[in-house]
Amino acid sequence: MSLNPVMLGVRLVLELCALASFAAYGWREFPSPWRWGLVVLLPAIAGALWGTFAVPDDPSRNGKAPVPVAGWVRFGVEFVVLWGGAAALWFGGLPKLALVSAAVLAVYYVLAWDRIGWLFSR
Repeated sequence: MSLNPVMLGVRLVLELCALASFAAYGWREFPSPWRWGLVVLLPAIAGALWGTFAVPDDPSRNGKAPVPVAGWVRFGVEFVVLWGGAAALWFGGLPKLALVSAAVLAVYYVLAWDRIGWLFSR
C-alpha cells in the first residue's frame, strides 16, 4: 500500500480533533472539580488506545506494534476514537460541530478505501 501524504495529514488532524473533542466533552458535561481531570483523562485514554493497538508493519505508522492486533481490530479502534470524538461533541452540547465532524469523517472514510481494504486484509 502506498501512502498518500495528504491522507496521512488528514488522519492526523482528525485524530487531534477527536482528542480535543473528548477534552471538550469532559469540560462541558462534568461539574468542577471533575472537569479538570477529565479534560486530561479522556483524551489520554483515547490516545492510549490509538497508540497501543496496531497492525504490525503498518506503513502509516513506524511499523512497530506495541500490542499487535488484526486489521479489523485496528479499524475498530480507529472507528471508536474518531467517531467517538464526533459523539463527544454531540453529547457535549455542540451538535453543529458534531455534524461537521461526522461529515468530514464520512468523506475521509470514502476516500481512504484503500487503507480500509488493507486493514481488513491483515
